[in-house]
Amino acid sequence: MIRHAVQALAVTCVLALAAPAVAAPSTVPPIVYKQRTLANGLQVYESLDRTTPNVTVQVWYGVGSKNDPVGRSGFAHLFEHMMFKATRDLPAESFDRLTEDVGGLNNASTNDDFTNYYEVVPASHLQRLIWAEAERMGSLVIDEANFKSERDVVKEELRQRVLASPYGRLFALYLPQATYTTHPYHRPGIGSIEELDAATIDDVRAFHETYYRPDDAALIVVGNYDEAELNAWIDKYLAPLKNPAKPMPRVTVTEPPRVKPGVYDGYGPNVPLPAVAITWLGVKASDPDAPALKVLDAVLSGGKSSRLYDALVYDKQIAAEIYSNADLPAQPGNFAVGAILASGHTIAEGEAALLAQVQRLRDAPPTAAELDSAKTQLIAGKLRERETIDGRGFALGYALRVDGDAAKANTELADLQAVTAADVQRVARKYLEPNLRMTIRYRPESERPKGEAAAKAPEPPKMVTTYTGPVFTLAPEGQRQAPPPVGTPITPVLPKPAEKTLANGLRVIVAHSSDLPLVSADLTIKTGGWADPAGLSGVAGMTADMLTEGTKTRSARAIARQTEALGANLESGAGLESSSVTLNMMPDKLATGMAIMADVARNPAFAADELERDRAQTLDGLRVAYQEPGQISAAAAAPVVFAGTPFGHVPAGTPGSIARLKPADLAALHAAWYRPDNAVLVMTGDITPEQGFALAEKTFGGWARPAAPLPPPPAIAPQGKPRAIVIDLPGTGQAAVNLAKPGIARSDPDYYPGIVANTLLGGGYSSRLNLEIRVKRGLSYGASSALSANRTTGSFRAAAQTKNETAPQVLDLIVEQMTALGATPASADELTARKANLVGSYGRNLATTGGLANTLGALALYGVPLDEITRYTTRVEAVTPAQVQAFAARVLDPAKASVIIAGDAKTFAAALKAKRPDVEVIPVSELDLDKPSLRK
Repeated sequence: MIRHAVQALAVTCVLALAAPAVAAPSTVPPIVYKQRTLANGLQVYESLDRTTPNVTVQVWYGVGSKNDPVGRSGFAHLFEHMMFKATRDLPAESFDRLTEDVGGLNNASTNDDFTNYYEVVPASHLQRLIWAEAERMGSLVIDEANFKSERDVVKEELRQRVLASPYGRLFALYLPQATYTTHPYHRPGIGSIEELDAATIDDVRAFHETYYRPDDAALIVVGNYDEAELNAWIDKYLAPLKNPAKPMPRVTVTEPPRVKPGVYDGYGPNVPLPAVAITWLGVKASDPDAPALKVLDAVLSGGKSSRLYDALVYDKQIAAEIYSNADLPAQPGNFAVGAILASGHTIAEGEAALLAQVQRLRDAPPTAAELDSAKTQLIAGKLRERETIDGRGFALGYALRVDGDAAKANTELADLQAVTAADVQRVARKYLEPNLRMTIRYRPESERPKGEAAAKAPEPPKMVTTYTGPVFTLAPEGQRQAPPPVGTPITPVLPKPAEKTLANGLRVIVAHSSDLPLVSADLTIKTGGWADPAGLSGVAGMTADMLTEGTKTRSARAIARQTEALGANLESGAGLESSSVTLNMMPDKLATGMAIMADVARNPAFAADELERDRAQTLDGLRVAYQEPGQISAAAAAPVVFAGTPFGHVPAGTPGSIARLKPADLAALHAAWYRPDNAVLVMTGDITPEQGFALAEKTFGGWARPAAPLPPPPAIAPQGKPRAIVIDLPGTGQAAVNLAKPGIARSDPDYYPGIVANTLLGGGYSSRLNLEIRVKRGLSYGASSALSANRTTGSFRAAAQTKNETAPQVLDLIVEQMTALGATPASADELTARKANLVGSYGRNLATTGGLANTLGALALYGVPLDEITRYTTRVEAVTPAQVQAFAARVLDPAKASVIIAGDAKTFAAALKAKRPDVEVIPVSELDLDKPSLRK
């Protein structure tokens, strides 16, 4: 790698070295990049990586939600969707053909200050993507059909993320509206249905002409490419683009300072627990105080050892969740703290407790240990961000658009390290003045004072602008410019795992997969929710959750402090099939982290007081989940599909079962199943097999194997008939529609035809379900399906969320597509494209330490040889149309699937009953997922 800065003509090679880390000797490698600016103002950033077969192409425009026209909130976000439609030479959805269909991905996001579009593709397709980005910057087709379709999709996204989520209104609507009075940051980025409906085609065209121009764009390319070729393509396709004659409008409004405290009361339907947020006006990202505010944020809420978690969640137990956020955008932002209160606790308690912790930092600086831990966590987070080429592109783009300088992606690390404890106290005193706070109180609609009506938003203007500029249309097929040719493919280099079995039976797998200083360790226990005692769902799940809540020699607080001081992520959990403990951290102190990991896995205490804390948090989490359509419908799938089998319950538990758990239940399951001969340890990343085996022996070699033989896992053979269930959530903003049924075993000979069939049906943006439900009809933000292959019997579920009234229509479309897949062979072109999508996704997953560890652990769990990763592509590509059709007819028959819909039943139940007379409507207040009837 280049180690020095060189200037030559108009091209600058930028390299900023991070300052040595105090608490984390594993430093974050800087992003080495070159930068130039074209004559038309377009900025170009390129960063070479020869270790990957892929490349990411990103375009970051300096337009975000703050630029929405008055009366058109959500406009920048709406336009983000429009950019995936047609251009003069590309039909609508062509970006999916150029990315997904060749094994890549594409997406976009809208921020207050920017909108970014990004793709990851095999490097041989780089020229095509540069050309395509020039196409949509210079000749986007904006017509009524595409505009109305995408507006409908955005409205469904709003319903799903904001109106159907119990706390969506709080974070997306009320918090910005209460925090700002004048600056456009006060408008919700996702907009409102009323203002979206009021938008016209002229509004949209004028917005594109105004902001989507070369001098407001930055191209970022990271990955494997030839530098001369890349620059020639940029000069050929992007350099000729012209800017509009009129100057770029900029937001110059400033938010006036607060002069007194304020209170904002917000309400929402289906709010199970009250919440409170407190905000103060803050600074912009480039302010000298920004690094200290980031460290302050980490001290307050960075992990379980943070002040807010320790005080409000762990000690006082008055909050189910806490958060803080240093929101540092391109213009002055805000600092916030908040909590979702635990059952039985009030907003007043929460506000007082939050303010008390803020005051502590105003009165005295954080301790040296707190400061080091906060910095280490922040730096480790930056390291994880750089594990992928798109993550590095994001770091450059974010620094450019928010900090105003791409070099900040590298110098930020030194800025964080320079923060002192006194700096943290100083910014707390400077910005978090109690008498300048805004308190947002969020309660269920039922608590709104009698006679008080919800404030009505002003009627949006009918037209914002009249557009007189150029209008592009899709050229006739024979007159379109063809995409550039595909280059020479780069063969990926796959990691080569090594393995050994320790004397106690623990299987250890190590794969050196990266020189980035990051390691993932994953301990899989081959036992999950199927081992729960009858009538006591959630034992395996709670056992896994409690592993990190105290051992025989470490308290829960000690575990949190020690792991977070290392910059490590230590997590544990369980599903129906298995349980796991995972560790992700820098390698310089891996031995210390592995010792903690082994301790929590081998020696949990299951203390009664810790169980009570975890129980209360879990019950509060279930209260929230039971009010969210997607979560509660997904939770109902296992009891419906696998009724009468060890899989036939909710692995996370239910309100009834969690309340009955005892420490002895957890200890018994742990003693029976957490044993070395029932476990697999996988280590990946910057670690050699020799290092990994030595660490495994040191930390897990003393784990004694019980004398009793290991019982075999049960065979899962569901026999129940399909059911049609509606879970009634009155007032919820959307319905979640699911079709669920038994699937296949991982050992099924048709496993590969199965995963290809599922990818055709619901895997990715270009799947049949998403095309029919989202793209063609705008009925959902996204429709998908998942085929989970387990040891004996897996599961299948197709799902989409839609406005309540269209739930029966979406159900019909899912059934229609499942039926068609088994009735007619897929075309060769469709099959080729979806196979490429599957292979590309698999390869990108192997490129991260966590993804590789998960993949190798799953192969070991299911008894598949580890070299399957080298045969995956060949086996996927060998699948034929006839095999896909046969699998779909055998396994994906919708007539054998159960229907589960959660939503406001009064809006769709009658129409559904006309089609499904067997439908059962169960009010959520009467739901009991522990009982076969699902009723209390």
